[in-house]
Amino acid sequence: METPTRTRHVTLALIALALGGFAIGTTEFMTMGLLEKIAVGIDRPNAETGHIITAYAFGVVVGAPLIVSLGARLPKKELAIGLILALGVGNAITAVASGYVPVMVARFVAGLPHGAYFGVASLLAASLVRPELRGRAVSSVMLGLSVATVAGVPASTLLGQHLGWRSAYWAVLVIAIAAAVMIFCFVPHSPANLETSIRGELSALKRPQVLFAVSAGMVGFGGLFAMYSYIAPIVTKVMDRSDAWVVAFTLAFGIGSVLGSWAAGILADWNVERSVVWGFVATALVLVAFYFAAPYLVPALVLVLAVGALGSIVAINLQIRLMDAAGDAQMLGAALNHSALNIANGLGAFFGSAIISAGYGYRATSWVGVVLASLGLMIFLVGIAAQRRSTPVTASGAS
Repeated sequence: METPTRTRHVTLALIALALGGFAIGTTEFMTMGLLEKIAVGIDRPNAETGHIITAYAFGVVVGAPLIVSLGARLPKKELAIGLILALGVGNAITAVASGYVPVMVARFVAGLPHGAYFGVASLLAASLVRPELRGRAVSSVMLGLSVATVAGVPASTLLGQHLGWRSAYWAVLVIAIAAAVMIFCFVPHSPANLETSIRGELSALKRPQVLFAVSAGMVGFGGLFAMYSYIAPIVTKVMDRSDAWVVAFTLAFGIGSVLGSWAAGILADWNVERSVVWGFVATALVLVAFYFAAPYLVPALVLVLAVGALGSIVAINLQIRLMDAAGDAQMLGAALNHSALNIANGLGAFFGSAIISAGYGYRATSWVGVVLASLGLMIFLVGIAAQRRSTPVTASGAS
């Protein structure tokens, strides 16, 4: 049995790792709530400013496999500290950047450590507990990201509205430094694994089920971001509400994300594959409903909460699916999940921008989301079918 001291140290270590996830979740999602303010600050229309969300997502996509592969032999604790500090530096660069292109580059830099951090932090968290508690430990790191949508994003949005959008990015720098200090103090040292190699980590990319899960996530999860990336103008222009209500909607999304993170563990114990399938189905249905409910405050708030919950359910179950499918390259598997989700982030924002620029209005982004969620579902179902065809039938199964 674990001693109280041991349990306390594990708890503090998991909180430290989750705080890094909190910093990442805050910087990823707060841009959506501040999009109109940033657009004014860099003198660009909302639709074009939405491309800075795509730039951050592209940084995650590039950084996750590259950093995880190059850092596979490094001590994981020190790697996690370096990555969260790099995130802080990226946000500091964003805060001082002036103009459309410099802000785009700064957001790309800030996104580079995102996926790699979650890959390293997930393995560190799993190493702290007994094998049967691995899922809970990994989900605790992801919970930091969900809590960010409840606390960090609304707070930073409010901060950016009153003190200027740059102040929100300075706040993320402070959170990142605090996370690095806590990881240094409470996470035990993890020796470097000199047997790993870049080729060994990247071998996960050859596994068909890894590719199916990544593809389903990068396409299907874009359905959420196609609508939510433009939640600020939807609130202010479609609903004709003040900026203060944008905070309420980001809070609703965050509460849904936390509830979804809690439910995801239960659903994963039931069935990971079915949880992903029904999560995609429910996401498409909720986005259809949001198109019709967008002008109405209370129904729209409820549906945004549902979108946040479903997003966490799909994301966490895809994370578990990828870690299991990646074999020995679990760190890359965990990181690839965030690459996929941030490709979805970028795709959703891009196609949402395209439909707005074409003159269909902000509500039409919900239909983009329905299409992407449906395509993600189809890809995932094809992957399941392929897995079943490739699984050999045992003698008992044949009899």
